[in-house]
Amino acid sequence: MKSLPYLFACACFIAMASGAVAAQTPPKVYRIGLLAGGEPVVDTSDTGKGLIRSFAQRGYKLGGNLAFERRAAQGRLDRLPQLVDELVASRVDVILTIGFPSALAAKQRAPGIPIVVVQAGDPVASGLVASFARPGGNLTGISEVADELSAKRLELLKEAVPRLHTVAMLWNADDLAMTLRYRSANAEARRLGVTVLPLGVHAPEDFEQAFSTMTKTPPNAILMVTDVLTNLNRKRVIDYAATHRLPAIFEHDYLVRDGGLMSYGPDMDDVFDRAAGLADRILKGARPAELPLEQPTRFRLAVNLRTAKALGVRIPNSILVRADMVIE
Repeated sequence: MKSLPYLFACACFIAMASGAVAAQTPPKVYRIGLLAGGEPVVDTSDTGKGLIRSFAQRGYKLGGNLAFERRAAQGRLDRLPQLVDELVASRVDVILTIGFPSALAAKQRAPGIPIVVVQAGDPVASGLVASFARPGGNLTGISEVADELSAKRLELLKEAVPRLHTVAMLWNADDLAMTLRYRSANAEARRLGVTVLPLGVHAPEDFEQAFSTMTKTPPNAILMVTDVLTNLNRKRVIDYAATHRLPAIFEHDYLVRDGGLMSYGPDMDDVFDRAAGLADRILKGARPAELPLEQPTRFRLAVNLRTAKALGVRIPNSILVRADMVIE
């Protein structure tokens, strides 16, 4: 029979060895795939900083127990299937997609990986999910209240430009989600008694034709539906509006900082924070099929008074008192 001191020493050795092994076991690293149809999500961008902050608030540290696998088509949407395949090969735990084409590619090419979608329009109307309450499959995310937002943008435009009777609408006609958003805006325009000049574009070279159409049939204002294609060509739209003294309303306030007149849309910091929250729930065991799609609850109105002055537009106080951002 072994002596008590011997047994005690063995127990201590086993405990120390177990502790050493535990200390050497690295923490699990959760891998989030960030898939964008446009530019990559970098850490120094507003979106990147917001995501890092949102995940940190939920206990994740980039470079510690969190890693981002970034893929971006940079406007070449035909590359999205290959980029999804790369994310699958890198064994990501969740794919967070930006835009409808990215969401569709991820759904088609990564059926076994949970997907959280952002800026994908109305996922039910576009066929991405079965319903808002029970999306089914491997996809959930943040939907958009496209009808209400389209109506609000046009109401704001008409409030700022009372003489508005014709509005040119620019949108990517190859993107189903953006086409649905255009249709919502078009229906609201008819309700307001405003004629729509439809300018669907398919490629960068189509913008010159859209500008030529506006020159031949001048509208009173422009409404641009934002997606990868229109966003990459936003400077051309803003410059055309400035040259031809056309008020233009957009969806995101960075377009107002770039020189657009007004914008109204979801608070994207809030949207991405909630997307991070959905990803966190999935990483902790929730099934995307049982996570209802969420809708934006916070919205931002931005106005560029410098642009208004250059256009000769007087923004009424009824708009300014509601604005979240005013550039003077």
